Amino acid sequence: MLQPHHRLAILLHDGLTGAGGKTGISLLRYSELPIVAVIDQSSVGQSLADLVGIGRDIPIVASVADALAFQPDVLAIGIAPSGGALPDPWKQEIQTAVAAGLSVVNGLHTPMASDPLFKIVKADQWIWDVRREPAGLTIGQGRARSLPCRRVLAVGTDMSVGKMSTCLELHRVCRERGLRSRFLATGQTGLMLGEDGIPLDAVRIDFAAGAVEQLVIKYGQDHDILFVEGQGSLMHPGSTATLPLIRGSQPTHLVLVHRAGQAHIRDLPDFPIPPLPEAIRVYETVAGAGGAFAPVKVAAIALNTFHLPEAAAKAAIEQAHQETGLPCTDVIRFGAEAIADVLIQ
Repeated sequence: MLQPHHRLAILLHDGLTGAGGKTGISLLRYSELPIVAVIDQSSVGQSLADLVGIGRDIPIVASVADALAFQPDVLAIGIAPSGGALPDPWKQEIQTAVAAGLSVVNGLHTPMASDPLFKIVKADQWIWDVRREPAGLTIGQGRARSLPCRRVLAVGTDMSVGKMSTCLELHRVCRERGLRSRFLATGQTGLMLGEDGIPLDAVRIDFAAGAVEQLVIKYGQDHDILFVEGQGSLMHPGSTATLPLIRGSQPTHLVLVHRAGQAHIRDLPDFPIPPLPEAIRVYETVAGAGGAFAPVKVAAIALNTFHLPEAAAKAAIEQAHQETGLPCTDVIRFGAEAIADVLIQ
């Protein structure tokens, strides 16, 4: 749907400083499309560099109506609230965009293309509901284990800790080193970035591992390394995506992603996050069972230190390295080379 000439406005109300804005922030960090406005009523006039560390000079405005002054032709919904539902206050904003002739990229679970609230007014206008189950799915059969390529799966100690960013940064480094590398999207944000993949949380659970398997097999014969975007966490009581990813991709390597200092599942204080060595043991055990007990190791730790000053971030990285004996870095802040080294050596 999205083409290089499209000019994006990103709907991100409260998402630049809140927990639900990872889709929009990832578009700001990684999309090559021109982004002409960010819509966030709580951050109007502020700097993206100051708020989220992204050095793009894009105006932050209060509403879709204000964003129209910058001549966007696509509105991308950049917030992914829990459950993926469309909050009522946003509906008027989206109606304003559609009435002005903008197309819409919708990464929420709530479909919009068939909703009479959002009536298309121009012949070349469209609504892309990203979370749609692909056709032709089957159950998983463990076929990816026979592929000759390395298959790296990012796994996390919680949701929304940086699994997609870790894979994208590692993919970039491997491409720069001349490897035939591919990033495989498994969520709406990666698909909105133009990567091939599947919206895994829109796939019926019986076919989830099979959907991942089909995607990996599609690219496994003619690539050296595949980076499979992680979803969810085995430590989160509401997560269902991690097991199908393990079973479908049959990973050769795992990279554990953790937010430095986080002691419990976000918003669930009764669910502690285990120490990193214990989390590693859990993931390696489950991955081995999912691959008919083939050995699968956590190769490195990707530590999210965005919330820490630089000195504290470096100390946290060193502590994680000492605690696990594994390479550890913040791939966005300090680069992904140290983890790439261990994956391709």
